[in-house]
Amino acid sequence: MIILGLNAYYGDSSACIVADGELIAAAEEERFTRIKHWAGFPSEAIIYCLNEAGIEFKDIDHIAVNRKPNANLLKKALFALSKRPSLKSVADRIRNANRIRDIGEVLNRELSFMCQKIKAEVHTVEHHVAHLSSSFFVSPFKEAALVSMDCFGDFVGTMWGKGVDNMLEIGDRVFFPHSLGLFYLSVTQYLGFFKYGDEHKVMGLAAHGEPEFMKEMREILKLADRHASLKDGKLFNLDLEFFTHQSEGVAMTWNDKEPVMRAVFSKKLEDRLGPARKRGEEISERHKNIAASLQKRYEEVFFHILNMVYKETGSPNLVLSGGCAMNSMANGKIFDNTPFREVYIQPAAGDAGGAIGAAFYVWNQLLGMPRSFVLDKPYLGPGYSDYKIKQVLDSHASEIEKEDCRIRKMKERINLCRDTARAIADGNVVGWFQGRMEWGPRALGNRSIVCDPRRHDMKDILNSRIRSRESFRAFAPSIQLETTGEYFETDYPDPFMLKVYKIRPEKREIIPAVTQVDGSGRLQTVRREDNPLYWQLIEEFRKITDVPVVLNASFNENEPIVRRPEDALDCFLKTKMDVLVMGNFFISRT
Repeated sequence: MIILGLNAYYGDSSACIVADGELIAAAEEERFTRIKHWAGFPSEAIIYCLNEAGIEFKDIDHIAVNRKPNANLLKKALFALSKRPSLKSVADRIRNANRIRDIGEVLNRELSFMCQKIKAEVHTVEHHVAHLSSSFFVSPFKEAALVSMDCFGDFVGTMWGKGVDNMLEIGDRVFFPHSLGLFYLSVTQYLGFFKYGDEHKVMGLAAHGEPEFMKEMREILKLADRHASLKDGKLFNLDLEFFTHQSEGVAMTWNDKEPVMRAVFSKKLEDRLGPARKRGEEISERHKNIAASLQKRYEEVFFHILNMVYKETGSPNLVLSGGCAMNSMANGKIFDNTPFREVYIQPAAGDAGGAIGAAFYVWNQLLGMPRSFVLDKPYLGPGYSDYKIKQVLDSHASEIEKEDCRIRKMKERINLCRDTARAIADGNVVGWFQGRMEWGPRALGNRSIVCDPRRHDMKDILNSRIRSRESFRAFAPSIQLETTGEYFETDYPDPFMLKVYKIRPEKREIIPAVTQVDGSGRLQTVRREDNPLYWQLIEEFRKITDVPVVLNASFNENEPIVRRPEDALDCFLKTKMDVLVMGNFFISRT
């Protein structure tokens, strides 16, 4: 049984193939188009997934889409009658919904050379149901409490429930216009960060401030009264006078397929917090303190929701999904603020992950098939052989020679790791391109820039030579799983880099390049069984330095993470990177 899962016509469009309950391939369209957060139809991702699975379009039995236009129709109608949204907003929603309804026609139009005649049954899956499915059905838990939160999808901003075996039991929903994701988005925009997905920048900025605006934040986002229950669907509410989305909608436009969202905060927010920061304006202490207050208020409400869900479900296991599940600062505090003892978040917890959620919802819930797959490794994208890498190097020989680069092919992978570790320990910036590409927004050891975490100046080196990003944003540590407790105040695994934990005080000066100003780090734990080569690289670095940690940054220069050898070589040549390691090839500047 073959299922094609899709997230289409929304940010981070993506595709996956599930074959007999196994996730064979998954990829975001942005990696192919080279445009961040691509919001169109995932044509190239579909082609890749079919090729990786070794199948043709006629072999697909089901197509599952992360959207259900007819979900929550009564709520939508009542809201429209009470709020009278603009005609443009309504027209945009109808046009987008029609694309999902006509997905078969879209496939024929976009992939006419492949589609012959579509025989597969098409299923539309409610947005947050797909989110819950995307994490629970691939989790290691037989049963778990489930929470999904984002801006909104299919008129819902929060959904909770319980997963047992191959079934979801939906508890309740918090409907639009009330949304934790929109709360975070509005203040992100207020702080001058308007690009789609910029919330992570404000989360990084929050570590540099003090929460001095809590009174204001608690006015903007309010908890329900103490008598409210989960089943009321009123866990929290926004003071809508601070927002515009309830009247004007949340308009998303595509500029060359990159999503752009207009401002969702109102003039009243500026009246309460002061003038909004202009794009490019210098960041002040006030801006940092507003970011810190935003993050703290988010966490207060987040933990309130989790504790209510725990009381309702009684499960010690928590599965998180939706865009808010990418808030690694909050995720790292779950054990300290709730009774949950185990947490699972899949690597593409945002909208891209809806593709696998829709597919597994069809496989497990609709078809009633037992669960057999656990997503414990994120390497689901394209991989390239040494033969292909050599072809790329040969075709760019003149450019490589012009940059005075030396190419060596290593016969033994242990020597490749040793030489790379030595280059890192000598202070070089290394591009590391190995195996299959990661699924999700994080580079996790196959498409990574790897550096020495011991150097105080490494963050500035990367920002000036490679990344050109804001100075307040931290870089992440990759650490061997078995040594996690030596460096962090926890030994809980986090293979997908989705939690921030405190670094032990005595270790912060040892790894300053990956230590945030508040003493924390967004770690990736590396298990030998999951990525033997990356683990071995860290092991060789440990042998040289006695430090089992490397700095891990995504392999890109202000564009999506590299996918092909061509992308990696282009990034290497146009930046001041010192070394590029692709497959068994070691390319260094002389």
